[in-house]
Amino acid sequence: MTRKILALAIFMLCVNSCFAAQNLRDDYDIVIAGAGTGGMAAAIQASRMGVNVLVIEDTQYLGGQAVASGVSTMDDMCTESSGLYLEFINRVEEYYAARGKSIATSDWREDSKAFEPHVGHKILMQMAMGEDAPDILFGSEIVGVDSEKIITANANGVKESKKINSVIIQTPEGKHNVTCKILIDATEYGDILPLVGAEYRVGNSLSSRINPKSMIQDITWPAIIRKYPEGIPEHLRPKNSLPNYDQAKWNYEKYVTKNGNDFKGVFPVQMPVNFVSHNVYRGLPDSFLPGNYDASIENWPLNTKTGVNWGNDYPGQYRWRNQYGLPIAYLEDKTLRKRIERDALIKTLHFIYYMQNELGEPWSIDENEYNELPEAAKDLPEEWQRIARHMPPRPYVRESRRIIGEHVLISQELFENSLSYKDGNNNNEFADAIAIGGYNLDLHHSDTSENMEDDIGEKAEYIEAHSPRGNFQVPMDILIPKDVEGLIAAEKNLSMSRLSAGALRLQPITMMTGQAAGALAATAILQDKQPSQVKAFHVQKALLDSDVNLSLCKYSDVPETSKYYKSVQLATLYKLIEPREYPSMRAYGVRHYLNNMDLLQLVSGNKAQGRFGIDEKINDDDIKTLNERLGNIVGDLKLSLPLTTEMTRGEAVEVTVKAMLSVK
Repeated sequence: MTRKILALAIFMLCVNSCFAAQNLRDDYDIVIAGAGTGGMAAAIQASRMGVNVLVIEDTQYLGGQAVASGVSTMDDMCTESSGLYLEFINRVEEYYAARGKSIATSDWREDSKAFEPHVGHKILMQMAMGEDAPDILFGSEIVGVDSEKIITANANGVKESKKINSVIIQTPEGKHNVTCKILIDATEYGDILPLVGAEYRVGNSLSSRINPKSMIQDITWPAIIRKYPEGIPEHLRPKNSLPNYDQAKWNYEKYVTKNGNDFKGVFPVQMPVNFVSHNVYRGLPDSFLPGNYDASIENWPLNTKTGVNWGNDYPGQYRWRNQYGLPIAYLEDKTLRKRIERDALIKTLHFIYYMQNELGEPWSIDENEYNELPEAAKDLPEEWQRIARHMPPRPYVRESRRIIGEHVLISQELFENSLSYKDGNNNNEFADAIAIGGYNLDLHHSDTSENMEDDIGEKAEYIEAHSPRGNFQVPMDILIPKDVEGLIAAEKNLSMSRLSAGALRLQPITMMTGQAAGALAATAILQDKQPSQVKAFHVQKALLDSDVNLSLCKYSDVPETSKYYKSVQLATLYKLIEPREYPSMRAYGVRHYLNNMDLLQLVSGNKAQGRFGIDEKINDDDIKTLNERLGNIVGDLKLSLPLTTEMTRGEAVEVTVKAMLSVK
């Protein structure tokens, strides 16, 4: 069996392990729209907590932007990995290590993480298997949602809202109605929000008063290309360019040329670069050629596989009616969306022609990835359809509709949170933190002040001023819409500003927030509550039990192996008791902000860790503080903590957290 056939056989085995539409149940606890990084993490987490889950995916692939969109180089600036994301990366690393290959092949960095799309799909499928595996329905989508008006009570009082009852699923066999208690929107576009009738943000507009001039970020239709050492097969070398190639050639000459700059790892990148430097930016391990390489500079010429995701943003330099970015109509009008996506696909196909004919490189599309012609390519000439059938089935969408919750996360909050413990500053952590990420406020165009949300005070100048200076947390309340019960956001559609979304849109953090969405949904089901009524610490306990790290603070006397590790994280988040010593610099830093002095301090002085005093005895003041702060958290409930001065701080925190978790 050839390697190509083997890859396709593996993929078909994964698909066939899922069930057909006729095997759908009539009801599920949770229905998830979208099997991307967020959707699959939500499904795996909720299923492992014992509730039944249905995942609806319109392509034939798991992994969303990381697989179905071909962005399988993890944009991971966070120095803290945990939970399902860490499990996924560990499995990826084990897969390639067994084949003698590195996954550190991208971003010109030797600590990067990358994988081939078919491998990501396979591993996510493996993670989703087991006794309580979610049902996954491919090639289908939710086309309708039924809801009813209800009255609910939460910490903010009594309110009238909608409650999700059921969904209508369009499958290849026809339409099916399925009831559910909770619906999670994990689509790449936030397409469930208008179906539900939820209020949402789109660009700098509100759904109730859309500004047609609102703009969102560029999209990109990546391609997975590889080197053909013995020469490009004729069927992978189109003879004719597609229309408007001259414009694409002008564009790509700004990014990569035959005699371009040899990138030496010094930023900013001096453009254009040469082909070798271009390829290592989105370099991938190659399962189908012998040998091994990583992203260390001496190995760059050995790279044989990469993703095209640089210079092919759409519209990019082409502009949209003389503006940078895309109109929000891209999200709102599916007819326009199809036209834009077709143009984005063709722009990337132009790169393949440019690479073969202008650069003279023996590279083409990788036949081992995908094998289904995207809808956007169905009217292309046959010689280009042979290429396009191995393209990802959909583009990389950077910006989605976003729910409006009781809280909207803005860039200043994200920035201040990332400063926790920096230079001795105290605890700026979110008490209801459910994930840790790390990235810049990265917008691909539509990044001027006129594109920002005036009503929440965002400005273009904050792209730099408020960009996180270290790892940051994501609060739970931005997963919950304010006007629909039974709906949870999980992907790029959280309650946040466009700038905050620029940092929360990447694969590692969407997987982490997706896992949190699954934990929130499952907790709500198990407690017979609406998500808005669930207390954050119960969700946090479920995440901690699933090996998710939540606190930005590390203590030298509370390692991860400590029996008090989970309780101390909650104690730090809720400020139940002051540690003996806070860290005197940030615990983790986004790599772009780490300099040599920071690294020296981290290594030599252990200043990124504080001291909790875990084995010290508590005193009467500690007992008073723990009782008062617990009272502030649980409200009118009277809880008497059985604390004595014979207890250690670790024991006291354990007792206090146990009492907190007893409150439903």
